[in-house]
Amino acid sequence: MTAKDIYQKALALTPQEQAELVDKLIAHLDLPDKTIDELWQKESESRVEAYDNGLIKSLSLGEVLEKYKNL
Repeated sequence: MTAKDIYQKALALTPQEQAELVDKLIAHLDLPDKTIDELWQKESESRVEAYDNGLIKSLSLGEVLEKYKNL
């Protein structure tokens, strides 16, 4: 069975069944990845260290939202 076949069968499902199927597919794609988790851990530790050493500053939520408000 091809992806096109599955798609055609999915169209015959009720909207609720389609939503459940989409939810399950998305959840499956979001499985933990040890390599990515390790990279994010290193990145977050690096950012905390840079903040602690005064190399970067923090922004308030309001400052962040204001920056993107008019995009």
